[in-house]
Amino acid sequence: MINAPLSLPVLALGAQPGQGGLLVTMLPMAAMLLIFYFLLLMPMRKRQKKVAQFQASLKVGDKVITTGGIYGEVTRIDDTSVQVQIAERVRISVARASIGGYQGEEPVVKSDGGGI
Repeated sequence: MINAPLSLPVLALGAQPGQGGLLVTMLPMAAMLLIFYFLLLMPMRKRQKKVAQFQASLKVGDKVITTGGIYGEVTRIDDTSVQVQIAERVRISVARASIGGYQGEEPVVKSDGGGI
């Protein structure tokens, strides 16, 4: 039995050691990153823009629902909070980010649905 180097069968097949190794290795990785961007990151950015636009367009008198499921009417808006009237003479202050959408429409902000 002859102890030949392991590269001898590769050279016998006509392949050069190191030929195109970096390109062959990086091409699938680049393709996966591109797919990841189009399937996950791009829709997430569109959704974030839609939520930010919704929260910026809130005005007094809008009938909204919070992510916690509280229905009410916006009575005052601050930089970070919104005052919502949930019953006659009952007003609560909630974070602007917790306003999930307008009443009777598809929610803009999806709640995480987590529980204890």
